[in-house]
Amino acid sequence: MSTNTMDAPVVKATETRSLDYFKDHLREYGMLVALVAIILFFAVYSAVTGRPTFVSASNLTNLFLQNSYVIIMAIGMLMIIITGHIDLSVGSVVGFIGAVGAVLMVLYDLPVAFAVLVCLCVGAAIGATQGYFVAYLRIPSFIVTLAGMLVFRGLTFMTLGSSSSISPIPPSLRALSTGTIPDLAPVLGLANSTTMIIAVVLTVGFLLFAFRKRSRQNALGTAHEPQSFFFGRVAIVAAAILYMGYLLSTNRGLPNVLILMALLIAIYAFVTSRTTVGRRVYAVGGNEKAAKLSGVKTERIVFLAFVNMGVLAAIAGLVFFARVGSATAKNGTGLELDVIAACFIGGASAYGGVGKVTGAVIGAFIMGALNMGMQSAMQLSIDYQQLVKGLVLLAAVSFDVYNRNKA
Repeated sequence: MSTNTMDAPVVKATETRSLDYFKDHLREYGMLVALVAIILFFAVYSAVTGRPTFVSASNLTNLFLQNSYVIIMAIGMLMIIITGHIDLSVGSVVGFIGAVGAVLMVLYDLPVAFAVLVCLCVGAAIGATQGYFVAYLRIPSFIVTLAGMLVFRGLTFMTLGSSSSISPIPPSLRALSTGTIPDLAPVLGLANSTTMIIAVVLTVGFLLFAFRKRSRQNALGTAHEPQSFFFGRVAIVAAAILYMGYLLSTNRGLPNVLILMALLIAIYAFVTSRTTVGRRVYAVGGNEKAAKLSGVKTERIVFLAFVNMGVLAAIAGLVFFARVGSATAKNGTGLELDVIAACFIGGASAYGGVGKVTGAVIGAFIMGALNMGMQSAMQLSIDYQQLVKGLVLLAAVSFDVYNRNKA
């Protein structure tokens, strides 16, 4: 009797703490749960209707390939949204950069490395120009980038000239978007054993990092995440890495573009969470006047955010150009909507100052899973797809506004 009496308050306190933690981090965990729920829904729907398996190696590869440029731009868009601004021109910039790259590589037969460098410089110049108008001339970003969307779409037509499309692209560039890593260690009897080995190494590294960080937090008394959430999160992520690695290893292997995406995600996650520049970005979005009074050069931060967006849009433009296989005037049309939606669905606040790189990535995968599921599993027409995506975006922003008003 005494033992039960002593244990009950402890169990109740633990459950209350876990529930409070989940409520406080509903934005973060909710999106991850939503992604898993969407994948499970389409998997069950495919099984019930007798359609091809939704969770397959080929679908997973296509999910990465089809959403690579969205994820790359979502990282840059997140930085702009955190500062309290928006960029509507990224889709047109993707098409323009693809046209510039096609002219340099195909028509003028310049080396791929040199053409890529030129495209990145053009992207940086575009971001700097728009950033100057927004940061220093104080013109609303909505107006500046809306004008940019029209200007760069027009420049795309001008760059392509009378050609409706320019192709073919160099094989080395195409390998960036559609290629996979070679199988350097065929020891496991899989189609690409190297991919599985990399997945195991990544899983071990992730576990060591997670438990080391948790141990350090416990030593300092700063561990706020309940143990149940910690072990559950670590187990789910580790299992996901191993399962995705296995699926990819049974098909073509690890896509090259996934390596590029992983590097960018790691770099920007570190910058936003561990550096002074990252803290200043959040400070500008949270309260620009207070940040300015604290000595933060807010104009420079906003300017650099747009320059960064221009460079990432250029990278995405090259990846998109490489995947499509040709440069056309319609390349990138509507991509800005998917990119912005990915950020808001992933937890970025419409008011600025809130958002995580991992959240934007999860948001992009949610959009990608919805697109793939509605197309391949349910075979819905484009009108229904746009309807569902619009409702999902509205729900995400409404949730953000509700939480903000409640606080």
